[in-house]
Amino acid sequence: MKLYHGSLEIVQKPEIRKANRTLDYGSGFYTTTSYEQAEAWVRRRMDEAKLDKGYVNIYKMPEVVPSTLKQLVFQSPTEEWVDFVMRNRMENGFVHEYDIVYGPVANDRVYAAFALYEGGFLNKQDLIKELKAYKLVDQYLFHTDAALQTLTFNEAKEVVL
Repeated sequence: MKLYHGSLEIVQKPEIRKANRTLDYGSGFYTTTSYEQAEAWVRRRMDEAKLDKGYVNIYKMPEVVPSTLKQLVFQSPTEEWVDFVMRNRMENGFVHEYDIVYGPVANDRVYAAFALYEGGFLNKQDLIKELKAYKLVDQYLFHTDAALQTLTFNEAKEVVL
């Protein structure tokens, strides 16, 4: 399976990095099966950093990962997904036990819906119903060094403004 990671640099050896902000699935190394999503992310970062070049790094991951790795998979927005994302985003110091987490990306449009949920304007079931109407891309979080060992760097494609 091909996975993509947008970055301002070529990342041949991915690392687990502590994020400077809260993220959907916690700290680690994020990838997606969508080249377009990775490219859009790196373009946003290029704009923020006022740079004219970035990269979509391409990796291979086996279809079946070692059974020793603990995985959490969300095929679509569910109550459990909402709870997991909210814990990662809202609970100070929350750390989960999974090596790999897979599921939908909570992008900016999704965060508007989450804000309505947090403010009590949407209940959880209505939030999920709303999210299922969106076309969501996916993301893989590699949360541990053992999980990163499943990735093989293939190439990096340059992205220019």
